[in-house]
Parts: sequence; C-alpha cells; structure tokens
Amino acid sequence: MRSLLIPFCLLIGVAQRLTATAQNLPAIDNTVTTFMKQYHVPGMAIAITHHGKLVYAKGYGYADTLQQSTATTNSLFRIASVSKCITATAILTLVDAKKLSLDATVFGKKGILGTTYGQPPYAENLRKITVRQLLQHTAGGWTNNGTDPMFSHPAMSADELISWTITHQPLQNTPGTVYAYSNFGYCILGRIIEKVSGMPYEAYVKKAVLQPCGITTMQIGGNTLAQRKPNEVVYYGQHGEQPYIYNITRMDAHGGWIASATDLARLLVHVDGFPAPSDILTGTAITAMSTASTANPGYALGWAVNPYHNWWHSGSLPGTASEIIRSHHGFTWVMLCNTRTDSSFFNDLDGLLWEAVNDPNTPWPAVDLFTGK
Repeated sequence: MRSLLIPFCLLIGVAQRLTATAQNLPAIDNTVTTFMKQYHVPGMAIAITHHGKLVYAKGYGYADTLQQSTATTNSLFRIASVSKCITATAILTLVDAKKLSLDATVFGKKGILGTTYGQPPYAENLRKITVRQLLQHTAGGWTNNGTDPMFSHPAMSADELISWTITHQPLQNTPGTVYAYSNFGYCILGRIIEKVSGMPYEAYVKKAVLQPCGITTMQIGGNTLAQRKPNEVVYYGQHGEQPYIYNITRMDAHGGWIASATDLARLLVHVDGFPAPSDILTGTAITAMSTASTANPGYALGWAVNPYHNWWHSGSLPGTASEIIRSHHGFTWVMLCNTRTDSSFFNDLDGLLWEAVNDPNTPWPAVDLFTGK
C-alpha cells in the first residue's frame, strides 16, 4: 500500500497549481484543504455549477502519491453509488422513448427479463417486483448488509449472480412496502437496460446519457491497480481497508463508473430540472426521478431527496468517497476523493461546500468555465 503520510504543505502547494478551469476562491480552497488535512485525503476534485454554468472546478493534492502526480478536474475517480443516478437516468431515457414502463414487472413470463434467471416457477413476491421498486430500493430484499450479493461470489458474472441470488436469497418483504437500500437491485436494472435497449449496459449509457451531455471520458472502472484506466487516480485505504479487492466491473450499474468532476458536473446540469441548459429527460421523467416513494420520503428514483427540493447521492467504497448535490437554488456540485474514513468524514464531506453556495457574496466568475465564455 502506498503511503498516505505525505507532508500536508505539499498538498497545499499542489492545490495552488491552477488548471485551465480553476481559480482561487479562498473560502472554498481553505475549507477543502482543511478537510483533506483532517481526514488524510491524498487527492480530491470538486466542480460547482450555478444556473447551468460551471463556476468553479479544481483539483487538490495527489492522484498518485508515489509518483506525486497531481489530481485535476479531469482526473478519473471511482464514483461508487453515485453510479445509481446514472442508471436511473438511463432507465428514464427508455421510459421517455416509450420502450419501458416504470410499473412493468421484471421477473416471470410477463416480466421484462422473463424466466432468463434462476429456476422458475418464481415465488409470488419475486413476480411482483417492478422497475420503479428497483429504482426506489423497495423491491423487498437484497439489502446492503453482510449478505449483500454484490460483495459475494466475486468470480460470478452479473448474470450468474442474479440467477444464484433469486434462487438462494428469497425476499423478506412484499415489494413496494419497505425501503431497503439494494446494490443488487441496481445490478438487475443494468440487465433491464441491456434487455430493452439491445445494447451492453455501458454502451447504452454512453450513447443515450453521456454523449448528449458532451461527456466522453466516463467509463466502467477496473478491479485492480494494474487495471487502472488512463488518467485514473490511485485509491488509498485507511484503517486496514484494501481498495482493490472488489469486482468493480461487475458493479457497473450500481457502483462501477469512474468519472471526472467536470464530467459529472456536465451530467448534473442536464438532469437538474432547471431551465438551462436543456435536460436530456422530459419534465415528466424529471418529476418522477425526484418524487419520493411512500416507503421512504427521503429517496426517489436513484436520488436522495428532501422537502426543500434538494437532491443528492453519495458513494463509498474502500479508497473512494463521492457525492453529487443538486440544490433548490440553482447550484449543483461534485466532490470526489481517493480515500474514505469514518462516519464523520462523510458528514463533513456532505456539508463541505454549502456555506460557499449559500453565501450571496461568494465572487463566482461571470464566465462559464465549461465554454470559457
């Protein structure tokens, strides 16, 4: 494991080496570098938009501490469960195209995936699961705990894992009645996208979601340090965590994407429901995406939501922390880190930029850093 113990004065020096899209806003830079020092974060990237314009984008610290290569706004980071927002958006493009209904059932003779997986006849509850319930984490089971299927049987393909799981891990609840955060549910959504679109999951997302937003570098990540993609950061575990032990590629639809801060910002401004730039989803789809379930008023379709019309999602894996936020007052922002640690880390990450975006005196540039105009 490469050492995290690098002098923080070096991190500050790196933070002040500006990229083409960065500038100095001490209120933000001081907050970010203090956070990095407190939690021993080697590298970080942020991007902030306001009314569709990129108003701040900056990399801090190191993408690779051994090589002392700097993290930039174009560095690729694992985004973990922020991937769920991408999958939800892809599903909704199929709904907008009238190729899919959110209330379509998934398994069984009348379901989207038919009897492809497992061993029919299926239990009644399995046949009740709908696309909407998978998006809402209300399908009835397979929750993110010690029995999470996505962290077991690493040698199985996604298809093999789905067959094994629906055969050996029956649902605990009637679909639609209980919220239980499910990585496995989003793995199933990835296969629904493949079935309905006739394309591999990654290829469809790139065509239908990313390309219309002008995004070209986002992709599914590899599993090992040797499989690191060009311009991808190195991940650093803390407290004994090993960042390269999971099958990240198999996590595609629930946690497998790697992205830069600026590219995630490009995605956000095209799904945020604000007037400009135009969204890639219809208004009906945006409303559905941001409407909470009856089982959990804090989660909609691939997004956490609250009564103040803020949407967000965080992501967490060994060596990875990410969060995207869409606020009600026209801001969106992205925060990516190549390490994680205890629960207070995530609380502080969530609150990191709120003061700056809520302060009417923050001197945002008039120019749009996406275009330089």
